[in-house]
Amino acid sequence: MIDSGDTAFILVSAALVLLMTPALALFYAGMVRSKNVLGTIMQSIIMISLITLEWIYLGYSMSFGPDVAGIIGDLSHFALAGVTGAPSPDYATTIPHLVFMVYQCMFAVITPALITGAFAERVRFLPFILFSVFWSVLVYNPVCHWIWGGGFLGAMGVLDFAGGLVVHLTCGVAALVACIAIGPRKGFGKRQFIPHSLPMTVIGTGLLWFGWFGFNGGSALAADGIAATAFVSTHIAGMTGMLTWTLVEWYHAGKPTTLGACSGAIAGLATITPAAGFVSPNSAVIIGLLGGAICYSAVLAKNRMGYDDSLDVVGIHGVGGLTGTLALGLFASTAINPGGADGLFNGNPAFLFTQLTGIGVVGGYTLVASWLIITGVNALSPLRMEDREEEIGMDTSEHSETAYQG
Repeated sequence: MIDSGDTAFILVSAALVLLMTPALALFYAGMVRSKNVLGTIMQSIIMISLITLEWIYLGYSMSFGPDVAGIIGDLSHFALAGVTGAPSPDYATTIPHLVFMVYQCMFAVITPALITGAFAERVRFLPFILFSVFWSVLVYNPVCHWIWGGGFLGAMGVLDFAGGLVVHLTCGVAALVACIAIGPRKGFGKRQFIPHSLPMTVIGTGLLWFGWFGFNGGSALAADGIAATAFVSTHIAGMTGMLTWTLVEWYHAGKPTTLGACSGAIAGLATITPAAGFVSPNSAVIIGLLGGAICYSAVLAKNRMGYDDSLDVVGIHGVGGLTGTLALGLFASTAINPGGADGLFNGNPAFLFTQLTGIGVVGGYTLVASWLIITGVNALSPLRMEDREEEIGMDTSEHSETAYQG
């Protein structure tokens, strides 16, 4: 039976998750130089059309189609065959199958967009498009099936409420591979790359935070107590991550910064994502604190390690997703969500090992597959811009536009 309340809730949640992609575009665009604003925005918003089309014809069926050996969905839902206004017998049985499909589509859209922050200001548009499509088909879709679509990791008991593994760890690992394979920006380590508009980044942060309530709360797939838990945990971890990052930065660098506060909020939100519907509000406070502190340290580490992760995708999303997945192994409670598991601190150390297994499998597969995809795309059409084009900026060299006149 279709429940009108659940249906309305997931429709609104899908719209909120869609908003996160243009919000991400603003968040990233404010941190780049003015000559790369439009190119950075374009890399995010084009995913809305590109990945939606891929999702209709391949992605949804590969992710949520009938299982084949625990590895992938078959193509029964090619071109949305069988995806109707009736409930799905397998997923979200109180809402139309079409609503479940479009909600999941928004997750598929934002995940490759998140990767773009790692190689900001230095890639060509056409090979970037090729990379994004191949990566979505060969990485996002299989991993989504393994955990959420009836695949082998879900069968093992690996939990991921809203995308700590499926979204954040995959994009973080791919970001690390990409920024190393593509190489640093011209002048990296010799000149400062000053964000051109931090107010734009603040607006993007606010919109991302707003959208995250649909990202995490909607992952309950019903307007119920689990959705309420996820909603509240999301806000708690976001605010704790912001506060923690600000205090640590203030102590370490001598002054708190607006960019640090925004980064801390996103770190807290990313870290709570896998755990949001499985932990208590007090656990969410601790998870947000861990996210703010650990992700701050991870962002500093890139300078010591010498790779140019332009907008801190690895340190915030990759490390945040990994930290949150481990934290779920510690704090999960069936008293909060009977459909979940108990973690180490609730008497079940085996579940922490299960989560570690999920991290190892998803991280290892994503690393190898992302490297192969980048290598293949580079052989077809080099991702890296020429030095002269990079100096001019993506807006002019790739799109013949300028964001600001005069």
